[in-house]
Amino acid sequence: MIKGKRWLKTLTMGVLAAVMVTGCAGGSNSGASEGQGSGTLKMMWWGSDARHEATKKAIELYTSQHTDVKLTTEFTSWDGYWQKLPTLAASSSLPDILQMDAAYIQGYAKRGQLADLSDLDLSGIVDEKVLENIKIDGKLYGVPLSYNGAGLVYDKVTLEQYGIKLPFNNWTWDDFFAYAKEARSKLPEDKYPIDDLRNIWEFYQFYQTAKGKGPIFQDGKFNLDKDTFFEFNNTYAEFQKEGVVPPADQQLAFKENDPQLDSLGSGKVMLRTASVGSASAIEALKPGQLAVNSNPIGESGGGWAQSTIFFSISANSKNVEQAKQFIKWFISDPEAGKILGMTRGIPIDDKVYASLETNLTDGERFGKELLDVAKPKALPFYPAPPSAEDFTATYKSEMESVMFGKVTLDAAYDVLVEKGKQAEAKMK
Repeated sequence: MIKGKRWLKTLTMGVLAAVMVTGCAGGSNSGASEGQGSGTLKMMWWGSDARHEATKKAIELYTSQHTDVKLTTEFTSWDGYWQKLPTLAASSSLPDILQMDAAYIQGYAKRGQLADLSDLDLSGIVDEKVLENIKIDGKLYGVPLSYNGAGLVYDKVTLEQYGIKLPFNNWTWDDFFAYAKEARSKLPEDKYPIDDLRNIWEFYQFYQTAKGKGPIFQDGKFNLDKDTFFEFNNTYAEFQKEGVVPPADQQLAFKENDPQLDSLGSGKVMLRTASVGSASAIEALKPGQLAVNSNPIGESGGGWAQSTIFFSISANSKNVEQAKQFIKWFISDPEAGKILGMTRGIPIDDKVYASLETNLTDGERFGKELLDVAKPKALPFYPAPPSAEDFTATYKSEMESVMFGKVTLDAAYDVLVEKGKQAEAKMK
């Protein structure tokens, strides 16, 4: 979450700190052109050392089973990956198989740099709804590798201690707001039902999309619905006055997953947002005391649950069919699944996940529980485009000023519209 809540930055920045630990570059140092040619594939990914080692072992298994295929590999940290990939793309030298993130895949697809994978049969492996949610202009440009999603986590033990009814799945935003007000009346003064996340643009976007107004950025257009924006933020302004949420200074001092400073882990807040990938770290703050719940929904659904990490194939690859078959094997082969484990999150193939379940930690199971409540009504994942970095940073700073009473909501809205339109212009 931002300033203690690096929140969905972790989601757009490649699926979660839990599986995105920086690793060292390794593997082949050969140029991308060496991955071309009959029977030879070049593959590139980012991630942790654990991911690197598991992926290399899976590749060794594949090449032992398919002796006519050679795979050369390159792997690096997140930052190194996204510094190098644009250079490779500009010279038409992308590897045959490249790991993709939800924040970047649309740009690469729109520029014609990724192969259309729509004819790859993934039936019985990937849920059809998941595939539909990640298509770009009706075409599939990345095969999902794992599940991610967002929901709510709450302190079941403390809520029961104070005689507060527990949250329920598939509640509406009105239900959520009413619940927070009722819980306020039963909690001690120094405890709060929910966080004040007005400075997190993705959290507001949950509200806007649930209301059927669409995401803030989609198809090259900026869309901050004024009435919905004011409705949401005025509700939280009232909550701040009534003590339903913490004061601004306390809220912004929270640090996610810190035992002393996490809003939920410290015992100050009863219910907070969480991603599937961060669930294991959250569960460790209060083992056996926490439970999961869906995000509030509207007629359109609510929250999100899908993959944010993919394998794509270069549009210039000379071995597209071989690359497709490798990717299909990678996500569905039981033996490969055991080798890869949870190094990229919850496996996209439910059968592979089931084969791992008996050896999972409590935290990993907690993440699957969160995914299960998020999926039924989930909307697609809507990351900010790369051109919106200034908008997202400004959203944080402007809304924090609103939370402190230094800036009016009207003034903040005008600034955000200006920044949003600038981001839109850069997308054209």
